[in-house]
Amino acid sequence: AFNGYCNTISKDHLQTVASKLKVALGREALHLVKVIPSLLTILGDLDDETEEDQDCVDAQKRLQYLLCQFVSVISSCSGSPVTLFLDDLQWADP
Repeated sequence: AFNGYCNTISKDHLQTVASKLKVALGREALHLVKVIPSLLTILGDLDDETEEDQDCVDAQKRLQYLLCQFVSVISSCSGSPVTLFLDDLQWADP
């Protein structure tokens, strides 16, 4: 859903969203681009200076933080509320 959302951002708001995302995500943005590939079209080229030697627990926490930052930025830049519909959530791992 976020991948599709990145493709719908209007050109008028693209620069504003991009600058706010760069500030909010920082150098860790590359990790979020792996999950949301269309984010790269908003952010442009990113430096590949992130460390990959962290364990799974740290990676999961980092991804959760980055997703929260992403949602925070897109909801603050959007003129309308952002609604997430989580279908079949009962099948998700605990």
